[in-house]
Amino acid sequence: MVPRGVIRLVVLSCLALPAISENVNHLMIDPQSPVIEIGTTFTATCMIRNTSEVTPEDLYWNLSKTTLPKEWYTKTNNSSLSVTIPITNERSEWLFCLCKKKSAKVVMNEGRFIHGIYLTKGYRPKKPENLSCLAVQQKSSISPSIRCEWKAVGRQTSEVPTEYILFVRVLHFDEFNSSTAENSTEVKMSLYPIHLPMDIWVEARNKLGTEESEHLAKDAGWFVKTNPPSNVEVRAEKKFPSSLLIMWKHPIDKTYMELTYQIRFCTHGSHSWSYVPPGEIKYVESFRLQNLQPGTVYIIQVRCKNSKEDHGYWSEWTSNTTKITEEDKPKSRPDLWKITSVADRINGRRVQVICKDPVFPNGRILKFNINIQSDNLSNESWESIPVNRSEVDSSTNQRKINALKEITLDDRNYVKIRVTASNSLGTSPEALLFIPEKNALAPVEKLKVWPHEGQLWLEWKPPSKTAVTEYVVEWVAGDQIDWQRENRTTTHTVIKGNLEKFVCYTVSVYAIQAGFIGKPASVEAFLEQGAPLEGPSVRLKGKPGHNKAELVWTHIPAHRRRGFITNYTIYYTNGTKINDVTVAANATSVTLTSLSRDTKYDTWIKASTIRGSALGFNHSFTTLKYAPGEIECIVVGVSLGFLFVVVMTMVLCMCKKDIIKKNFWPQIPNPGESTIGNWSPDYPLKAETPKENGLSGISVVDVDMCEGKCLFEEDKASHPLKKDKYLSEEHSSGIGGSSCMSSPRQSVSDSDEGGDLADTTASTVQYSSVVASSGYKGQTPCTQPQQAVFLRSESTQPLLDSEENLDTLMQEGSRPSQRFARQPCFSHTAGNKDSSNPADFNQLEMAQQEVLDFCPLEEDSEQTAPTNNQSADLLPGPPSSSYMPQLGGYRPQ
Repeated sequence: MVPRGVIRLVVLSCLALPAISENVNHLMIDPQSPVIEIGTTFTATCMIRNTSEVTPEDLYWNLSKTTLPKEWYTKTNNSSLSVTIPITNERSEWLFCLCKKKSAKVVMNEGRFIHGIYLTKGYRPKKPENLSCLAVQQKSSISPSIRCEWKAVGRQTSEVPTEYILFVRVLHFDEFNSSTAENSTEVKMSLYPIHLPMDIWVEARNKLGTEESEHLAKDAGWFVKTNPPSNVEVRAEKKFPSSLLIMWKHPIDKTYMELTYQIRFCTHGSHSWSYVPPGEIKYVESFRLQNLQPGTVYIIQVRCKNSKEDHGYWSEWTSNTTKITEEDKPKSRPDLWKITSVADRINGRRVQVICKDPVFPNGRILKFNINIQSDNLSNESWESIPVNRSEVDSSTNQRKINALKEITLDDRNYVKIRVTASNSLGTSPEALLFIPEKNALAPVEKLKVWPHEGQLWLEWKPPSKTAVTEYVVEWVAGDQIDWQRENRTTTHTVIKGNLEKFVCYTVSVYAIQAGFIGKPASVEAFLEQGAPLEGPSVRLKGKPGHNKAELVWTHIPAHRRRGFITNYTIYYTNGTKINDVTVAANATSVTLTSLSRDTKYDTWIKASTIRGSALGFNHSFTTLKYAPGEIECIVVGVSLGFLFVVVMTMVLCMCKKDIIKKNFWPQIPNPGESTIGNWSPDYPLKAETPKENGLSGISVVDVDMCEGKCLFEEDKASHPLKKDKYLSEEHSSGIGGSSCMSSPRQSVSDSDEGGDLADTTASTVQYSSVVASSGYKGQTPCTQPQQAVFLRSESTQPLLDSEENLDTLMQEGSRPSQRFARQPCFSHTAGNKDSSNPADFNQLEMAQQEVLDFCPLEEDSEQTAPTNNQSADLLPGPPSSSYMPQLGGYRPQ
């Protein structure tokens, strides 16, 4: 990087080149190279030389290419112009004087009408402060070099640095100095001028001025710091168990200076030093420490300085020297206390007796002697309990706590405990403790505990109507316990033990009355709170429901809590949305509601304190698809519905058994019960009016098989009934044919006589047949006169197949087949009587049996469908009974 000075010279050279070429420069600024103090004002004057072409009105000023305002200009005379500018920043910059006139005679930018100066800025040096000098011991004499340091005051810039010069003058004649840019330096002399006066000061210099510090005019020994004493030794004497003898060697010869010594000491594990007052130990090499505790470990250190000077420099402390004083019998009683735990009602209270070593054990405690007396126990003799060690715990700076004995007490008695401590030289005074009946004494009131400046403070009010002799403050954390005793007039104090951060302490205050322990008042407190180290582990209680689940958790262990829990926040999610529920700090369960069926949920808990929070581990569960009992309700509902359907179906079947039987199990035709009336050609058909629930008159005539064809053809040609109303040649009324011949059939329900007849026969199958009463056209009539007869049957049973197919067989030819012999069909005369009378019905049946000749086909014969070239073969069979009349329907078979 090019220095600013070089750049400034280059710029000045460039500006001077035109002037050199012209051998003239018409502008000049005074001063030429100024160094300006920051925070002041600077005035520069631009002078016009050797020309009358310009005047001060033609001049102006530029500072770092910025034109300065005219208000800062001052015209001093007809050939000069001044400017006054404030110096506010540390940046050095150029100041130019320029001409603004334009004319043919004045040619600008040639260097004759421009001039500039470089403004160097800095700070004036300040007076150095706190000058101090030190000459150290080198081997057995004083080093010839003296080192001084001071405090540099003020600021400086890189272009105006400050230089410091240290001056050391001896006896106003010899003077030594050393310069530096730092705030310390060393001056070397040929020999240290011990016992001679010296004058030392510092001078700060830069381009803006010079400042001197205060002068240190002292004796040369005033600046000396010797080495610490050597060969330090501590001795214990049996005759003086409360004292220690300390011995050492001088670090430097007396010819240089006389020394004074200082001693400090403390017990082992303590960080509080005790000092021997300065000035009591002058140029000696031994000293006896007194009023120490016998049998106690002490740490001792020694240092020295010049005794003739008020100030001087103390040497460094010697390294630790440890020594134990000789033992003596204990001078103080043990600090007796107890730990009470509540057992079951049968066993009563369990009390653990504990104690600390005496404050002044005067040696190593070897054993404790304990005696217990109770109103329901016999007096016990002294019991000696040996201990392993008895000293201050160096890690906690507390006396060791010793567990003595555990006893069991009833709630209705009190116990008196006496304890003494013994070492190798004797026994301590006796400590007494009374454990009263349960809750015998009232506790203190309005106990408060709070942290302040790294300590726990307590405040309480004395119990009413109780003469308190002292208080015991107890603090417990886990299995750690400690206590301290306070005066009876104390109502607020601070715990003096070593407490840890983030540990929950149960602080209790006991009121003691003449040795009897009162009921404690307890409060939990933290010296300092923090965020929990872990969150509670959540689990599901029981089984989840279809829309809710109960979660339970346990409190965080006290050593992991690190503060008072303010609340718990339960988070749960089904993968799409995170929900949360906040509960109080004492809650251990929560019920989540409005959950979705058959859905997996993840849940976790956050425990919070005033200093932060911690999350527990996740727990997953899946809600049920159905609510408890919902499946049972569905099964029961379906079963009841099915049972209802079955019962209703059975009831319906019982009510409609006839219809069901008719549709699914039709009656097999029984020729013996057929009610087709007998008809005969020579019996005149008497027209009868049908009656409800009565038999119609049936005329049965004897017709030969050979006569069937002529009768059928004659009937077709000359029947007086309308064909479209009474004849049905293509359809039978349910049986496909008639007896002995094929004839058109029409149901009575289809006739013109609707009315009652149709109503009474709506559920029956009516059969009808029309036969001719006269001979065939063009043929000789039969032997007897014939006339057209309309025969009707009310039977609901279909005709036999032989009856249906007989019409077809007769149409094929009048000659009987070889398989069937000629048989008469029917012969019957019946009156038109009401068949509703059972007697008449029986008479009618008997009359039919007397006069009816029925010639059915054989049972075992086969019926062959006739063709055009072949007539049906009719095989004779055994006779069968005639059809029985039926009343408005068929009879059960």
